[in-house]
This record gives sequence, C-alpha cells and structure tokens, in this order.
Amino acid sequence: MTKEKFDNLLKDLELTRQEFSNITGIAYSTINNWHDEKKPIPSWVDSWFENYIKAKDMDKVIDAIKPHIKE
Repeated sequence: MTKEKFDNLLKDLELTRQEFSNITGIAYSTINNWHDEKKPIPSWVDSWFENYIKAKDMDKVIDAIKPHIKE
C-alpha cells in the first residue's frame, strides 16, 4: 500500500492518523514514519482496512434493523 492510498482510505473513512493510532495501538510517530520505500506500510494494514469497512457496514445494517426487532 502506498502512503497516498493509506491517507486516502483514512480520509474516506473519516479517520485521522491519530485515531488510527489509537484504534490499532500503533504509535502515532510510527505511522507518520511510514513511507513507500524506506519504511513501507505493513502488509496487515490492507486487511485491517477491509475489516474496518466491513464492521462499519455491519453497524449500519444493525442500526437499520434494530427498530424492527422485538426483544
């Protein structure tokens, strides 16, 4: 993943680097040091974004059906 793609995904998900840092437990300074060549973005970040997007989508589904579920 390129730094540009990383930043675009954060923007699309309305997350800051600081929020990403807090959620993942990765030091903010480490995230800021990720670059395309010298310090590449770790490969796990791709799947993290995929799972985060799925979780956000599932939250929307739950919110949509919740009023229709009798407890």
